[in-house]
Amino acid sequence: MKKKSKWASILTMTLAVSLVMSACSGNNGVNNGSGSNNPIGGDSPSTPPSTDEVVEIVAWDMPQDGDPAKPYWEQVFKDFADKYPKIKVEHVMQTLTKEREQFMTAVVGGEQPDLYANAFPDMESYIDQGITADITELWNNYAEKDQFLPSATQAATRDGIIYGIPNFMYVTGLAYNKQMFADAGLDAAEALKNWESFGEAAQKLSDASKNQYGYALLGMDWADWFFEYYVWQAGGDLTEQQEDGTAKLTFTSEPAVQALKYYQDLKFKYKATQKNVVQSLDENSNDFHQGRAASMISASNWFGAMVSAGMDIENIGFAALPPGPGGSSPAQVGGSVLIFNPKASPEKQQAAFTYATYLVSKEVQDGLLQYQMDNGIFPNLLNVRTDVDASQFVEGMPQDLVENVQAAAGEGRLEYFLKARLSPYVVKAVQEVLLDEKADPLAVMQKAQDLAQREVVDKYNEEIKK
Repeated sequence: MKKKSKWASILTMTLAVSLVMSACSGNNGVNNGSGSNNPIGGDSPSTPPSTDEVVEIVAWDMPQDGDPAKPYWEQVFKDFADKYPKIKVEHVMQTLTKEREQFMTAVVGGEQPDLYANAFPDMESYIDQGITADITELWNNYAEKDQFLPSATQAATRDGIIYGIPNFMYVTGLAYNKQMFADAGLDAAEALKNWESFGEAAQKLSDASKNQYGYALLGMDWADWFFEYYVWQAGGDLTEQQEDGTAKLTFTSEPAVQALKYYQDLKFKYKATQKNVVQSLDENSNDFHQGRAASMISASNWFGAMVSAGMDIENIGFAALPPGPGGSSPAQVGGSVLIFNPKASPEKQQAAFTYATYLVSKEVQDGLLQYQMDNGIFPNLLNVRTDVDASQFVEGMPQDLVENVQAAAGEGRLEYFLKARLSPYVVKAVQEVLLDEKADPLAVMQKAQDLAQREVVDKYNEEIKK
C-alpha cells in the first residue's frame, strides 16, 4: 500500500534544475522512473547480452549533486548491477549548462557514450548526422514497446526506423491563477474559449496600479518555442517536411501570420502582457509566482517550482491553450529520448538497451513516484508509459490539475520540423512585432522566410538530396 501525504504542506525539496532545462530536455540525465528503497522486482523486459564475458558500457546518466532524487537513482544503479552482473555500467555526470556541447565534443572525439538522454528537438539533427543508432530490431523484440505513449515514441522514429527509447516527457498548456481570475469576475472556461475571449480576459486582468497583468508572453530567447503553439491553433505550422525529406518554409502562411498578429494584439490592442516583452522566461515565471502575471504557458513538470516559490497548489489552474482560428489547440510534447552509440559493438548496444529498458520499466517509474512522494519531491504529472499513473501517488493534489495535464497530452505535437536551425529567424520576427506596433506581420514573416531560405533551407535541402 502506498504511503500518502498532503502536497499542500510540502514546499521544501524540489529539483535544482532550471525550468528551461527541465522542460526542453528533461535534464538530459535519466529523469524518469523508480520508487522505493528496493523498487525493482520481476524479470527484465529485455534480453541481456548472450556473451559470458562482462560487457562494459558508458551511460551519461548520473544525477546532478543538487537533484534530491539522486539517492534513489544510486539505489537503482546498484539494483541493476546486482541483477545483471554481466553488464558493468560506468555512470557519468554531465556539465548541466553545456550538456549538448559536451556531448558533441565526445562524438567528434570518438568518445560518444553508449547511452545518452537526448532532447526531443535535437533528434532530427542527430539522426541526419548518424549520431543515433538504429535500434528497430531491439525495439520490435521488446515485450513492453506498446506500453509507451505514441507521442513519445514519435520523437525517436523516422520512416519506420526506431532511433531511441522515450525517457522523459512533458506537455504544455496554460497555467493560471484561479484567485486572480475569480477576483476579476472571470470564469476560466469562458475566458479560455478562444483567442478573442482570452485577449479580453487578459486585458481585464491587467491593472498597472496593482502591478499586475494578464498574460506573461515569451518574447526572449526561445520565443518560437511558445509561438509555434499559436500557429498550430490557427491551423498551420511553420515548416513542412516533404516526402523526399526536404523542408518547406511556411512562415508566410495565413495561420503563421494570424498567430503573429495575435501576439501583436495581445501587446498593443489588449495591453495584456508585461511591459518588457523581451524579459526572460525565468522573469516571466517569477511574475506568475508572485501574483503579478495572471497566466503563463507552463509545462507539466513546472508545478513543483510554483509551489516551492510560495504558490498554493489549490490556486493553480491548468488548461489547454485557447483555440485559435483553426478550431483546436494541440499541446506541445517534449522531453528526452535515450539514444545509443551507432559505432558501439552489437554486444554493447544490447547491453545498453537492456539497461535503458530497465530504467524506463514500470517498476522503476512507479518507484520514482513513490520516492518523490515519500520525500516531498513534486512529480511530473505525465509519464512516457501509459501504464504509469502519477495520480496514484499524489493524494492531496487537485484532481482537475492531474486530469487537465493528462487531457492535454491527448492531442500532443512535436515542435516544428528543422526547429534547431530555424529558431533564430522566427524569434527575430516575433520580437519585431512585439516591439513595433506598426510592424506588418506579413512583411516581417516574409523577410524572415527569405533569409531563412537562403541561409538554412536551401543548404539543408541540397544536403538531403545528395
